Amino acid sequence: MKGKQVLRRCAEALDLPTDLVAGEMKIELTEGELYLTRHRGLMSYSETLIDVNAGELIVRVKGEGLQLLAMSEEELRIGGEMHAVELLR
Repeated sequence: MKGKQVLRRCAEALDLPTDLVAGEMKIELTEGELYLTRHRGLMSYSETLIDVNAGELIVRVKGEGLQLLAMSEEELRIGGEMHAVELLR
């Protein structure tokens, strides 16, 4: 955990995005689309529930008509009518 704190402080001192330098996941939510970086894969997938492995957390997306718009080793895009996004330990 101390390594991440050092990276964050260095990033802040150099005015760099701390999430990118520390290797942390980034979540962006727009109307009808959720974008995640640095995920570790899907844990479950259906049209009403998607669980994404985020290392120390699970990102749970609940809704209707959920679908994977794109997925790569680093990035994941989910579309559909989202009712909730939960971060679980």
